[in-house]
Amino acid sequence: MRILVTGGAGFIGSALVRHLLLDLGAELLVVDKLTYAGDRRSLSDCEGRPGFAFLEANIADADAMRRAVTEFAPDAVAHLAAESHVDRSITGAAEFVRTNVVGSFTLLEAARGYWAALPQARREAFRFLHVSTDEVYGSLGPAGLFTEQTPYDPRSPYSATKAASDHLARAWFHTYGLPTVVTNCSNNYGPRHFPEKLIPLVILNALEGRPLPVYGDGSNVRDWLHVEDHARALAAVLRGGRPGETYNIGGRSERTNLQVVHAICDALDARSPGATPRRSLITFVADRPGHDRRYAIDATKIERELGWVPRETFESGLDRTVAWYLANAWWWRPLREARYGGERLGLPARRVAA
Repeated sequence: MRILVTGGAGFIGSALVRHLLLDLGAELLVVDKLTYAGDRRSLSDCEGRPGFAFLEANIADADAMRRAVTEFAPDAVAHLAAESHVDRSITGAAEFVRTNVVGSFTLLEAARGYWAALPQARREAFRFLHVSTDEVYGSLGPAGLFTEQTPYDPRSPYSATKAASDHLARAWFHTYGLPTVVTNCSNNYGPRHFPEKLIPLVILNALEGRPLPVYGDGSNVRDWLHVEDHARALAAVLRGGRPGETYNIGGRSERTNLQVVHAICDALDARSPGATPRRSLITFVADRPGHDRRYAIDATKIERELGWVPRETFESGLDRTVAWYLANAWWWRPLREARYGGERLGLPARRVAA
């Protein structure tokens, strides 16, 4: 297959690119704006290989997207480009609207124009994969799982913009016939994860002996999915996903945030002992505004229809992740020094009384 991948220099995008190119032999055009969280070093295994091409471009640039799609002539588009950090969306929502909503619209329109001109057989085989998040569903109570039928209830600027882009993708299927498929995944973790997110932030802070911030009382629950399992799921959807359908992708690995931090501390102590146990660095901080209580995915549909199941348990995946960060300071240290040093994000400015 010839696949155009947006956001391919990001965390999940680069994992998908590596899987498609190195494991499945696809021909790829990787499109990425190279924002703070996009890093071509995450594609170092792919650079220079046959079938790999890279384009630095903004998905909200209509002319650039039309040229990219028309000139590359893909069999599918895998759309992963997005602003993705809840904390950053709280303090700067505008960029999330521009990228996640306007950018997705622009890409859908470029794909629609290209798809409409294809011969019938290629039109029928074409897929537009829109990759989204379980955060669009809102917050679960202590029981139950998100299914593909769960009503949307986004609670943050990030999840609201992702919900909007999901609705656009589905509308382009129902209105124009563009063969879109939407996936909603649980929290990803693994190598090459920008260190603003919980797991890489805690790993790196712990290695440096810095406080390990835990929001609130640490009891918020997430379902954790190893990024390489997610990449395999997305490839399965590209091959066999039905147009107009949604597939939830989850790791069936629910953990409280505090359990995750404890597991990281213990894994680091086992592999790289410090002067004191890393759990002593845990610091409880003011909770994130609007912090959803629990997410958990029911992945039955993708398991049943496409035969995908995660290979990693949370324990095996986390151990591999910790080992990768210990062995690859060349990748994360420049990010910590030049782009993000671990400071608290997501605190909205206080309103000043008149």
